Amino acid sequence: MAVVMQDAELLLQFRNLSTREAGFTAIIKKYQEKLYWHIRRILVDHEDANDVLQNVFIRVWNGLENFREDSQLYTWLYRIATNESLTFLEQQKKRSSVPLSDVESGLSNRIKADKYFDPNKLEWKLQLAMQQLPEKQRIVFNLRYYDEMPYEEMSRVLDTSEGALKASYHHAVKKIEDFILNH
Repeated sequence: MAVVMQDAELLLQFRNLSTREAGFTAIIKKYQEKLYWHIRRILVDHEDANDVLQNVFIRVWNGLENFREDSQLYTWLYRIATNESLTFLEQQKKRSSVPLSDVESGLSNRIKADKYFDPNKLEWKLQLAMQQLPEKQRIVFNLRYYDEMPYEEMSRVLDTSEGALKASYHHAVKKIEDFILNH
């Protein structure tokens, strides 16, 4: 069984020039899957999620030396992943010259086009319901529901108050319930 290093050890390894690459590789191994799924839930498409994940790790490589440890490493990584995902959506919107709501309905169409799509299965209804949410509610729902991130950490990732996040999550849950019950 592989030993999972603590973040402080990984950061020390990264900051030592002789072990920098090994430290970075260990950070990638530790967080790659969680970050991929966080991004994938925002962007839906596997290829887009992979592209954004690559951008995230480039930003991490370039910025890790200056990471001040004001927050936990995974909080910092999730913030970068969230921002990169939102930037990607914005760029898609600009490229296609359509409103973000149209880009988001395109995400719903991608879900429906998946060869495994079965509209009678709850997991697919949940995915479609999530695509109906406003962007911020969708991200808050993903972080809380899938990643089980505490509101305190979420507030650091999204730079929003815990109260606002709780309200966003509550509204998201209600909208998802309504969608699932009525579709």
